Amino acid sequence: MNSDSDLQIAGDILEVPHLLQPPREHPSTVAEFVGLARSIAADRSRWAHLIQYDATSRWYHRLSTGPGYEVWLLSWVPGQGSGPHDHGSSCGVLTVLDGALTEHTDRGTRALGTGSQRVFAPGYVHEVVNDSLEPAVSLHVYYPGLTEMPMHAARCAVAEAGAEKADAENGVTEKAAADKVS
Repeated sequence: MNSDSDLQIAGDILEVPHLLQPPREHPSTVAEFVGLARSIAADRSRWAHLIQYDATSRWYHRLSTGPGYEVWLLSWVPGQGSGPHDHGSSCGVLTVLDGALTEHTDRGTRALGTGSQRVFAPGYVHEVVNDSLEPAVSLHVYYPGLTEMPMHAARCAVAEAGAEKADAENGVTEKAAADKVS
């Protein structure tokens, strides 16, 4: 088989523009939302001047919207966290723009440095915390746009393991703990 003739039969896709998909004005796939987050992250002039830090609560600002999605900018001073939550029916892309954040899930803990991205599906429960000594900034893309953020009881594997270890060190059994509550 001659690969030159195969290539000739296939032709050059750029010579048949009717086969090319037009570029989309707005993202519609997970990969395109990740790309949107990366392009915004790379354009500091678009977001850096907006950042504010609030020691009493997490600061957030809706940076932009499009058909079916929202882009949020959040700042985190040391010690601030989200509490365990999910994003209802929304999927999301979390991108750390500056600093470092820690994500806790029921599967463990993940350190997220500048440039790190996490993609999550509806119902994904996590807690995001700034455990560092420096402020952090993150970008969040939600699709569809965020309509709810249900909070959950702390149930991360790390927290549960720590509590079980402390109970074991103090000689507390499951039955003894249950008896204390009753």
